Amino acid sequence: MATAVETPNYNSLVPKQKAATLMIAIGPKNAGSVLKFLTEEEVELLATEVARMGSVPREVQNSVLEEFYEEALVHRYVLEGGVEYAREILEQWQGTRGEEILERLMQSIQITPFSFLSQFEPDQLLQFLQDEHPQTVSLVLSHLPHAYSAKVLAGLGESKQGEVAMRLATMDRISPDVIRRVEDTLKLRLGSVTHAELTAQRDGVKDLAEMLNQVDRTTERAILTALSDTDPELAEKVRSLMFVFEDVATLADRDIQEMLRGVETKTLALAMKGVREDVRQSIFRNLSERASMSLQEEIEILGAVKMRDVEDAQTKIVTVIRKLDEAGKIVLRRNSLEGGMIE
Repeated sequence: MATAVETPNYNSLVPKQKAATLMIAIGPKNAGSVLKFLTEEEVELLATEVARMGSVPREVQNSVLEEFYEEALVHRYVLEGGVEYAREILEQWQGTRGEEILERLMQSIQITPFSFLSQFEPDQLLQFLQDEHPQTVSLVLSHLPHAYSAKVLAGLGESKQGEVAMRLATMDRISPDVIRRVEDTLKLRLGSVTHAELTAQRDGVKDLAEMLNQVDRTTERAILTALSDTDPELAEKVRSLMFVFEDVATLADRDIQEMLRGVETKTLALAMKGVREDVRQSIFRNLSERASMSLQEEIEILGAVKMRDVEDAQTKIVTVIRKLDEAGKIVLRRNSLEGGMIE
């Protein structure tokens, strides 16, 4: 005999049940659009909860929709104008209930410095940062997603790239007042107003390494060369947290074999033009005799090639390696600054 599903009550819903109710309320098509932004695990958990909800009364759906709308609106107010601005708007809109909505939202979100810049494309932000002091640029980039910052960093002139890289790598604790002043200046220039919350300790070396992992090989080399000229020891610290093509020689044979399965022979041949002998040997010893002969022939057929083409091929292979590492299929040998591997 089937167990009856208890009719949901709005006041008894926990967050995951509210999320499931929201998916039910907005319908399959809109729900599908939302699910595209979630991870596979999150989708699975949400789908399971939807299945468990059973029939949800229309009044419960409406209550959840109203709560979602209120919090989305308040979230926008906080990002665009700051907490005090949001509080003022809510007091006019919902009276004393506005404070309750704001407090509930502030418990569930974390406002990070410079989050208002997310509405701009990297090339748009680059236009505003070109003439800023390198210290200002490095401060902004250190608080933005690494992939986004990498695009901005790559667009800077070579001399400025080096200066910004130096300051990124040496960045440590930053005063919230300094961040607020920089934010206010940018907001005036960009026509936006917001008050981000406090910041904390930054690991400048790691931030720069992550950014350089996202840029093309030419930009990477230019920045590391400039950094080496100024502070060789610091440049080596940054390199130690990165993975570049030459580091293939540090991978275990089984990991190199895994990598080779995802790389085309032509790309591999191009990437190996002019590399160190230890890198060549690490590749060839992990190929079958037939595959090794095929690769050697491909390298010889290529003849003289442009350095940029070689760097592009190496970047593609490093991208494959990093994806395998993120998926847990291989292990990169990082140094002790990141916890490293001991064998």
